[in-house]
Amino acid sequence: MSSSKRRFLLALPLAVLVAACGFEPVYAPGGTGAALRGQVEFDIPDTRDGYLLTRNLEERLGRTQVGSYHLSVKPSVTSEGQAVTKSGDITRFSLVGRASYVLRRVSDESIVASGTVENFTGYSATGTTVETLASQDDARDRLMVILADQITARIYSTADLSG
Repeated sequence: MSSSKRRFLLALPLAVLVAACGFEPVYAPGGTGAALRGQVEFDIPDTRDGYLLTRNLEERLGRTQVGSYHLSVKPSVTSEGQAVTKSGDITRFSLVGRASYVLRRVSDESIVASGTVENFTGYSATGTTVETLASQDDARDRLMVILADQITARIYSTADLSG
């Protein structure tokens, strides 16, 4: 039996299982992604992290001035030392990010989706001051991308847009 036939026979039960569980493509007509695209206004703190998070969420959900939904997000970032030398110098840090979000329907202020996401990134502090600051900024940028991905995925999988 050829390998393509074998892959088809292995994939067929998986396709039946996914169809049976109520799987629905997010970006299909009538899917959550299609319904939210370009319909979400953002309320995120006016900070560097807030700007980065908003930019990343706009890439995923679309940009609008007046939408049918309103997304409030409260991000926070803490820094934790991870690697300490014998002399007590910290050579590696983790940035732990947490973002609470609430997606509301504008027409009736009902909550469509809400929750909290959390993740981390790391950076090295072994270079010069400029290198360390650049590494920290890059880690923050990556963290906001990760949090935006998690928020979007959670909204797409849990949002109740009926109503």
